[in-house]
Amino acid sequence: MKGKIAIVAASSKGIGLAAAKKLAEEGANVVICSRNEENLRIAETELKKVSIGEVLAIKCDVTQKADIESLVDKTVDHFGTVHILVNNAGGPPAGYFEDFDDDAWFKAFELNFMSAVRFIRKVLPLMKSQKWGRIINITSVTVKQPIDNLILSNSIRMAVVGLAKTLALQLAEYNITVNNIAPGYTLTSRVRSLVETRAKERGVEFEKIVEELVKEVPAKRMADPSEIGNAVAFLASEAAGYITGVTLFVDGGYVKATL
Repeated sequence: MKGKIAIVAASSKGIGLAAAKKLAEEGANVVICSRNEENLRIAETELKKVSIGEVLAIKCDVTQKADIESLVDKTVDHFGTVHILVNNAGGPPAGYFEDFDDDAWFKAFELNFMSAVRFIRKVLPLMKSQKWGRIINITSVTVKQPIDNLILSNSIRMAVVGLAKTLALQLAEYNITVNNIAPGYTLTSRVRSLVETRAKERGVEFEKIVEELVKEVPAKRMADPSEIGNAVAFLASEAAGYITGVTLFVDGGYVKATL
């Protein structure tokens, strides 16, 4: 992976940062982005401590088409091309069908689907011309096993999987793979904060809340973000060149389906 150019969307924290860090450790030149300038600079400093290659940090709101196009243009101006794209974004709000109006649905669509469409559209000519590319979408276990109060995530992320499978068929002849990673419960800083808040509200220990959340997980724990990063690095590598159109579940056995 040394010398490859990777864009990791929404990568100042959590799974995005873990993916960027692993790619950087493997030798890729990594472009990270966030709409929060302060978080972006903190992540940039952290990545530069472990990176073999270069780290480029660019402010970008992944719901904005112009921001995405500008980020890719700046990447190409600096590095010349893009080899690896990791589509990632925060999850839409939790809730049931009756909780959301059209505006909420459109916002979730922009965040979790159109961000991927726009990034792919922008980098695809580069990948085709060099006959090499890796597109990896971070989705969720909800694409296989819906979670009760996550109607937006359950619905929109399925569209990303459909997009990936279709593109995988179209792009295989160009040596471009398109895959998804579906994380289960992952102990990101955001999840840690939510667990701490819930524990405080109920007057119980942090571990008690985690235990309740992972009771349906055979591994009996949450993933560390680095474990998702490891999966990203594998799918981005030469070793995964014959794997395309796949959704890889990194969930400790949470999804019970056979296929």
